[in-house]
Amino acid sequence: MRKLQSFLLTAILAFPVLTASAEEGMWLFNKVPDPVRQEMRRNYGFELTPAFLDHLRLGSVHFGNGSGSFVSPDGLLFTNHHVAADCIQNLSSKEHDYMGNGFYAQSHAEERKCPGMRVRVLLEITDVTARVQGKGAAITEAAEANKLRKAEMSEIENACSTGGFDCQVVTLYAGGMYNLYRYKEYDDVRLVFAPESGIAFFGGDPDNFNFPRYCLDITFLRAYENGAPAKPRDYLRWSKQGTQVGQLEFVSGHPGTTGRLNTVSQLEFFRDVSYPLTLERLASFITTAKAYAGLGAEQARIARESIFGLENSQKAYTGFLSGVRDEHLMNEKRAQEIALREAIARNSDLQRKYGAVWDEVAGAMKAYSRIYKAVLLKETMMGRGSDLYLLGLMLTRYSTEIGKPNEDRLKGYNDAAIPNIKRRIAGDYPIYKEFEAQLLANSLQALAREFPDDPAVKEALGGRSALEAARGYIMGSKLDDRAVREKLLEDPQRIRESKDPMFTLIRILDPDARKLIATYQDTIESVVVDAETKIARARFGIYGENDYPDATLTLRLAYGPVRGFEDKSIGYIPPFTPIGGIFERATGRDPYILPESWKAARARLQMNLPFNYVTTADIHGGNSGSPAVDTKGEVVGIVFDGNLPSLPNRFIYQDRTARAVFVASQAIAEALDKIYGADRVLKELGLR
Repeated sequence: MRKLQSFLLTAILAFPVLTASAEEGMWLFNKVPDPVRQEMRRNYGFELTPAFLDHLRLGSVHFGNGSGSFVSPDGLLFTNHHVAADCIQNLSSKEHDYMGNGFYAQSHAEERKCPGMRVRVLLEITDVTARVQGKGAAITEAAEANKLRKAEMSEIENACSTGGFDCQVVTLYAGGMYNLYRYKEYDDVRLVFAPESGIAFFGGDPDNFNFPRYCLDITFLRAYENGAPAKPRDYLRWSKQGTQVGQLEFVSGHPGTTGRLNTVSQLEFFRDVSYPLTLERLASFITTAKAYAGLGAEQARIARESIFGLENSQKAYTGFLSGVRDEHLMNEKRAQEIALREAIARNSDLQRKYGAVWDEVAGAMKAYSRIYKAVLLKETMMGRGSDLYLLGLMLTRYSTEIGKPNEDRLKGYNDAAIPNIKRRIAGDYPIYKEFEAQLLANSLQALAREFPDDPAVKEALGGRSALEAARGYIMGSKLDDRAVREKLLEDPQRIRESKDPMFTLIRILDPDARKLIATYQDTIESVVVDAETKIARARFGIYGENDYPDATLTLRLAYGPVRGFEDKSIGYIPPFTPIGGIFERATGRDPYILPESWKAARARLQMNLPFNYVTTADIHGGNSGSPAVDTKGEVVGIVFDGNLPSLPNRFIYQDRTARAVFVASQAIAEALDKIYGADRVLKELGLR
C-alpha cells in the first residue's frame, strides 16, 4: 500500500492532470467530480445539483449523427439544419426543394415524417465494470480476452433490451470503466420547420470552422408516439433573456471520439498514415460529387447534402492533421507520456504490470500501418455515398451473422442491434441511381488503382471501366424498392440466394473485407484495447474520477463562459456577431447569397441583436445540435460549429483561441417571428 501511495504521489507531481484549463472536460453526467463543482461555485457562484443534471440529461436527445433537445411538452425537437439535412433532403423533390427553399408546417397534419430518422433519450446509467472486466481477467491471450469482453457486453445489452429499450455498454477510460446506457427511442420523427440552406450554411465552406459567422443553422422537428405528439418527461424551456457576454453556459451533447488519452505512437499513426489517406479519399469523392452537381440544377440539388458532408469531413480532418503535425502539441504529449512511464518505472510491481504497454501499442500501430490502406478502401470508405451499396452490405451481413452466437458476430450485428439494422434497411428514402453510380465508380476506381492484381477487384470490374461496372451494379439493382428490402428481411435465405447485382458485387468484395476486419480485431484492436486498459488503470489510480474519459459519441456535459478571443491576423474578436452584420457580409455571390426572405425582412429586424456567438465550452464533432443552457437550465443557444483552432482539441484542450460556435436564442426567435412568421413554433416555445 505504501509503495502504491508513493507511486501515486510521485506520478501526480510528475504528470499534471489534464484538467488544468478551467473549462476543460467532457464530463460524464453520472461522474462530475467534486473539484469541478467547487470550481463552478468559486468562479461562477453556481451549484451544480443532481436535479439540474437529470433535467438536462432527460431533455437532451441523440440523433445518431448529432445532438438535440426537447423544447416543448409536445415533443418539439431542436437541432441543427445540418443534423436534420438527411431528412430535409429525403423529403425534397424536384418539385419541392425544402433544402433550398425551406419548410414550415402550419399544423400537425402538415408535419412530414423523416425517413429512417430516430432519436434517443438517455434514461439510466449503470456501472457494469466488474462484469465486463471479470470476463477477460484470467485470460492472458489478448484476442481471446477481447472476445470474452465483447460477448459479456452483448449479453448485458440483450438483457437490458428485452424491456423494449435501446441499450449500449459504453467503454470508458479505454476499458478502465464500462457503463450500461439505457435509452428510450422515438422512431417517428417529423419535420416542423427548416430555414433555407442559404442561411443555414451562409458562407459555405470558406466560413466553415471559422468565426465570425452568420448562420441560422437550426431545424425544429417533432417526436411522435403511437401517431400522436410525444409527451417527454423533461424538456428544456426557452430563455426569454437569451445569451449574454460572460455568462456561464452548459452544453449537453454527444461529442465524437477524441484522442486525448492516445499514446504518441497512435498520434504518429494518425499523422503519417490514416489522416493523409483519409483526406485523399475525401478529396476524390468531393471532385466526383461536384462534377455531378455541375451537370444541372436537379443534379446540384441531389448532390448538395453529400458535398456538404464531404467538405465538412475534409475540413475537420485537415484540422486534426494540423494538430498532430504541430510539434508543440506533439512535444507536450511526449512529455506527458514520458512522465507517466518514468513514474511507473520507479515501482517494480507497476513496471512489471504496465511498463511494456506503450511498446505493445507501438507494435500494433506498425501492424495497422501495413493494412490500413486496404481497410480504408475495402471496408471503411468502400461505397461511400451509395445507399444501395450500404443497404446491400447490411442485408448481406445480416443474413450471415443472424445465425451465429452473439460473441462470434461482426460488431454491430448482435441481438440488441438487430432491430436498428432492420429499421435502417426498411427505411423509406429516395435513391438517385446515377449519382450513386458515380460515387460507387470512385470506390471501384480506387481499388483498381491500388490493387490492380487483386483477383476480387478484377472480378468486380469484369473487364469494364469502373463507371461501367458501377452502373451495371447500381442500375440493375432492385434494392431501391423498400418493399423488396422488407421481403428480403423476412427470410435471410432469400438474401443469400438473391441474384440482385448489388449482392453480386458484395459477395465478391466482402470476403476480403471480413478478413481485414478479423485481422484488425485479433492482432490490432485486441492488443490496443488490452494495452489501453492497463494505461487507463494506471491513470485511473492516479486521478480517479477527477479525470474525464475520452469522448465516445455518448452524452457528455461541457461548460464555459461567453468569451471572445485574440486572432493573430485580425486582433480581438468579440464573442457575438450582430444580425445586421450578415447584410454587410452578403455579396450576392455564392456562398454569400442572402435568401429573399431575409432581404424582405431587413427593415423589421433588430440589427444589434446577437446572431452567432462563441464560448470556451469543450466540444467536438457530434456536439452539433447540442443545446446551450444558462444556469436556470433554459435554452440560450445551439452548437453548430467550432473554430479552426478548436480542431486540435481532439488531442489536447486549450482555450486561448479555441471556441465553440453557437446560434443565439435571441436571433432564432427574431427570425421565426419577423422573417418566417412561425407563430405556431413561437407559441410552443413560450414566446407568444
